[in-house]
Amino acid sequence: MKIWKRLLLLGLLGSILTTLVQCETDGAADDEDDDGVVEVEEDDYEVPKREKPVYKKPTIKGNSFFSEPFHTKDEFSKRWVQSEAKKDSTDESIAKYDGKWLVEEPKENPLVGDLGLVLKSKAKHHAISSKLDKPFDFSGKPFVMQYEVKFQNGMECGGAYVKLLSQGAEKNLKKFHDKSPYTIMFGPDKCGNDHKLHFIFRHKNPKTGEIEEKHAKKPTANIDSYFSDKKTHLYSLVIKPDNTFEVKIDGSVVNKGSLLEDVSPPVNPPKEIEDPNDKKPQDWDEREKIADPDASKPDDWDETEPETLVDEDAEKPEGWLDDEPKLIPDPTAVKPDDWDDEMDGEWEAPLIDNDKCTSAPGCGPWKAPVIKNPKYKGKWFAPMIDNPSYQGIWKPKMITNPNYFEDINPYQMTPISALGLELWSMTDDIVFDNFLITDDLDVAQTWSQSSWVIKNMEEKASSGGLSSIYNSIMDITKDRPWLWAVFLVVIALPIVLILAYCCSNSNKSEDIDARKKKTDEASPDDKPEEEKEENNSNIGPSGDSASPKKSKKSDLETNKVSPKQFLMLVEHFICHMWQHSR
Repeated sequence: MKIWKRLLLLGLLGSILTTLVQCETDGAADDEDDDGVVEVEEDDYEVPKREKPVYKKPTIKGNSFFSEPFHTKDEFSKRWVQSEAKKDSTDESIAKYDGKWLVEEPKENPLVGDLGLVLKSKAKHHAISSKLDKPFDFSGKPFVMQYEVKFQNGMECGGAYVKLLSQGAEKNLKKFHDKSPYTIMFGPDKCGNDHKLHFIFRHKNPKTGEIEEKHAKKPTANIDSYFSDKKTHLYSLVIKPDNTFEVKIDGSVVNKGSLLEDVSPPVNPPKEIEDPNDKKPQDWDEREKIADPDASKPDDWDETEPETLVDEDAEKPEGWLDDEPKLIPDPTAVKPDDWDDEMDGEWEAPLIDNDKCTSAPGCGPWKAPVIKNPKYKGKWFAPMIDNPSYQGIWKPKMITNPNYFEDINPYQMTPISALGLELWSMTDDIVFDNFLITDDLDVAQTWSQSSWVIKNMEEKASSGGLSSIYNSIMDITKDRPWLWAVFLVVIALPIVLILAYCCSNSNKSEDIDARKKKTDEASPDDKPEEEKEENNSNIGPSGDSASPKKSKKSDLETNKVSPKQFLMLVEHFICHMWQHSR
């Protein structure tokens, strides 16, 4: 197939992919006139530049414990406190929390005038926090927390998680550091190829008062792309009074489970444990098999016989070259110009195979081959039998766990009074925005509709290129894998039909041209003289055909459709099928 046809097919594939994404995101279909005929605009036109929406401060409609859209720099400076502490057990040069924070617009801002809290420094400790409007005390309503993160430069190694500080920590936020008590830690974290989305809560032992971290299981979804696509993503955590939890990214659940069953270590210890004071008796026999004590070595068993012998009957093959080595110095090798005998030693040419050995049976000193000794039996061992004294594998006895307790409602965590970011990062320009803590799922949804949803739509609309098409398709199929079957039908089938059409038309055209040259027969466009005269008689004074019935065959009759019209028709068909498939 000619190169231009291959390029046409590649262009058509890109057009199909673009059409599918546009149909999904915008719900658009090609416009039709009253008769159902697709209108094709032949003239080129310039696509008008999109105007970004202007930022509007999201408003809370309902109960909230903390909401922070970073509306102005003045409001931020009054509300947030940067830590002046130092990190323990860390080199003095990097121990201080001196990482820089700024409230500014992102480099690629989807909303005009929208500000965010930006982590600005690399390889430094950062700590900043803010007091909640009122403490959250886990009194029987859902705990809902969400915020936005945008890795403007991707993420190499570092965290973007939030610590929800336990009640009392708000009294001195200037001393906020890595050991400050927190109730929940939540958010993304990455180093190398290890991509994490933390949900950790600290549980208080009701018997001892000790605090232990409980880590939720890993997300089942693949979260790698959220660290590299440089888009704004919404991270949400919901903990319900029935001890269940959900972790979401961009509104899609990526992890869920029970506080009682899906965390490690478990909230409740086992009822029984192995007795630490129980010791295995000295006469306990754990051997399942033993050597037969009644067996004896046969009298004719000779352990002195070697396993192999030199073949006394072997003879050196005729033509064996005893004086020729298998490897010889390469006669074509040349000592390098920069070789220094004093520094590098005496130069020796590299060894190569000896050509004389190729045609001979062998080279070098000949030795008789070794054969297996038929008298060899090896060392005698008594056969193994079942141990009549076998008592099984010893285990210490089980006793009641003296530290056992049962917390049937781990949802009732330590109240939260402040929100903090205590982070180390090797990547800068991480944007945080639109923090919210509430006990009402509807409030959280309304907040995200007026903040993240608008950003997300703008970022999708302003992105372009094959990478954005790929990401959009992956996003579309993330929760609906059955759509891949639709892709296969609407993409693969048209390509196969077009390939067959192009190849068949190309072959027919070449066959006709070849036959015409060989036989001088009339081509399909050649007309008899009578038809030409009849057509000439129907030409009016202006040179136009007097009768449309006698004019040249229409484009439809000759199957001549412009490439642009063809692409528009294909796009219309795909979009129509796509809308019905949904």
